[in-house]
Amino acid sequence: MRLIGKPAKHIHMSERETWATRAGFILAAVGSAVGLGNIWQFPFKTAQFGGSSFLVVYLIAVLGIGLPAILAEFVIGRKANLNTIDAFEKLGYRNWRIVGVLGLATGFWILSYYSVVGGWVLRYIAGSLTGAYFGDPAAYFGQVSAGMDALVLHAVFMALVIGIVALGIEDGIEKATKLMVPSIVVILIALAVWAFTLPGAGEGYAYFLSPNFDALTANFTEIVPFAVGQAFFSLSLGMGAMITYASYIDGDESLFSDSLTIVVLNTFVGVLAGLVVLPLLFAQGIDPNTSGAGAVFVSVATAFAELPAGNILGFFFFVVVLVAALSSAISLLEVVVSWAVDNTSYSRPVIATGLGSVIFALGIPSAWDTAWLTWFDTLAYQLLLPLSVLGILVFVGWVYGRPALAELLKGSNAGEGLGLTWLWTARTVVIAGVVGTLILGFQTLFVGGAIVPPF
Repeated sequence: MRLIGKPAKHIHMSERETWATRAGFILAAVGSAVGLGNIWQFPFKTAQFGGSSFLVVYLIAVLGIGLPAILAEFVIGRKANLNTIDAFEKLGYRNWRIVGVLGLATGFWILSYYSVVGGWVLRYIAGSLTGAYFGDPAAYFGQVSAGMDALVLHAVFMALVIGIVALGIEDGIEKATKLMVPSIVVILIALAVWAFTLPGAGEGYAYFLSPNFDALTANFTEIVPFAVGQAFFSLSLGMGAMITYASYIDGDESLFSDSLTIVVLNTFVGVLAGLVVLPLLFAQGIDPNTSGAGAVFVSVATAFAELPAGNILGFFFFVVVLVAALSSAISLLEVVVSWAVDNTSYSRPVIATGLGSVIFALGIPSAWDTAWLTWFDTLAYQLLLPLSVLGILVFVGWVYGRPALAELLKGSNAGEGLGLTWLWTARTVVIAGVVGTLILGFQTLFVGGAIVPPF
């Protein structure tokens, strides 16, 4: 276990907390990846950008960019066994700590508004049981998504996240995610089976799973940055989370197999969420081509309001969303808590409470007005995430290089040929993809005016 409060340069692996089991690490990483990005964002990004044409680009982005990038983060974390900032210094590249700072800041930024959406989920769990949103789902969302109601529930959600992280790696995060991740999968499968029985569900499957290449061609410059951004968001890349989680690995298990397991499970949950949400909307004749922060809440709530036993079904659906949100949020708070624990003499509970409170404060504008939440989310997708991932890829591919390859191959049966393929893919194709995404994102932010805050 870790001795609290020693500076980063004095910390040794024996003093740091570690995962109790390999499965614990994998489930925690899956829990970090499987979050609101999969259930809140994924089905509606898919719907917004032409159904399966978006899905095709997303799958290419996950495998071609996401998988090499997650391996890069794992290599840094496991090799250094330190937080996302000090890891670069321990590897011998102090000047590259800025990349770790950017990742930590990105996770900090995202959790501030992510927690607000987590608060909405808490409200909808209660609203499902009471039927509070059944009369007018759109009006209900307007009442609870902003203002004092949203602010209080933002605080409640952050308190839950702080409580789990304060307990530590093995007793808090690992035990929580071992319960959370299987629960998400089991309940989503049950809901997907139920959605399959709904009249009209076939139209939802066709919309979701039949590629529309005309829509892809017509909207290519808009679809690509969102698909790549969604891959980063849903895999928790560029936020420091995967570097931090890998820093608690005590052993030389295969990073290849672990990362592939995480990517496949994460993508499976995202597709599974689509197989629940889109058939549900089509069965009720609700237009899935909606956008905005509240799309999933208004549209799905409308569908549940019109179904027999909709309150029970809605309850289970929003419980899944809550568990997914919590499993991701704890990883984002852990990024900054890990740095503070490595560098200060304060106890983990004090650090988690203090930093969680600062993140809560940063999220107050998003809780008070959804226009701010949309602005925070747009900056994260279009700028912060791809910029942070680019920094990691350039470091691992072109600066760290051969030692990164050696670390990747530890504990793996893969030959050096596969490792070199990963390294050169990360150096060329993946970096090119991220740069292209950044350029397209800049067009949205600066030419489209999205960079301007909604004062």
